[in-house]
Amino acid sequence: MPPSAPHSPIDLSIIIVSWNVRDLLRRCLHAIRDNAGELNLDIIVVDSASSDGSAEMVAREFPHVHLIPCAENVGFPRGNNIGLIQAAGRYLMLLNPDTEVIGDALPRLVAYLDAHPDVGMIGPQLRNSDGSVQSSRRRFPTLLTAFFESTWLQPYAPAAILRRYYAEDIPDDQIADVDWLVGAAIMTRREVVGQIGDMDEAYFMYSEELDWCRRVKAAGWRVVYFPAAQIMHHVGKSSEQAVTARHVNFQRAKLRYFQKYHGRAAALMLRLFLLNSYAGQLGLEAAKGLLGHRRALRWQRVRSYWQVLRSGLPPAG
Repeated sequence: MPPSAPHSPIDLSIIIVSWNVRDLLRRCLHAIRDNAGELNLDIIVVDSASSDGSAEMVAREFPHVHLIPCAENVGFPRGNNIGLIQAAGRYLMLLNPDTEVIGDALPRLVAYLDAHPDVGMIGPQLRNSDGSVQSSRRRFPTLLTAFFESTWLQPYAPAAILRRYYAEDIPDDQIADVDWLVGAAIMTRREVVGQIGDMDEAYFMYSEELDWCRRVKAAGWRVVYFPAAQIMHHVGKSSEQAVTARHVNFQRAKLRYFQKYHGRAAALMLRLFLLNSYAGQLGLEAAKGLLGHRRALRWQRVRSYWQVLRSGLPPAG
């Protein structure tokens, strides 16, 4: 939890947890610097033991940034919590290193929070690298959602289920109260973190922002999607470096969330479904590989799915 700073002159603390995305991190920091407007910023980079020279680049090219080098990859929630402890701003922003602030997004987000004291969490409209709108607003997932979303069943999901989950009934350009926001760029208040606590470090990566937003709403604060501010998000540039770990972390985080909020029985049912799904996909990829169809890709997937199965997918934590 951030220390109390009632007389701090800092408007906004931005916490960036980075792992082996040096060039994207450089662009991210340049975009913040170029688009801060009149805001007094406190920028904190928590480097998760990058091996690509990220920490050295920050120290050399951005001496005004508070760099916190870690001896290991601490994960997204713990990394952000490390940054939150050092943050001095009235408002606190978690920002991915693979993002670029567009125009006056930061002053707009701060101004909205200034004008709406009941809003506890706010997120901008995210844009893909090509400028198209990236889905970033959500409703809380149901157990039924979990069986379809990001599984082999997703193409066969009833349209209404995913439409509800992805909040597709809300126009991209409409300010709206939502259940939760994708964590690539989210801003909150110091007093919110003081009330609900910091991120649940058991997640390591994925679903931590879902959990945090759920706690924000449970404490009586609003969570708002604010498309008048835009930030570009080059999706998944850290996680794509470790494909098997991405599968394992994503599914274990999902299972932790459902165990935490829906109970052990729901989590066990989902876990068995996921393990059977990976077993089925492994068999399918092996068959395609034996038939000679894109053999290198098929065996790569077989190895990845086998490692997922070997993990057993226990809920994170």
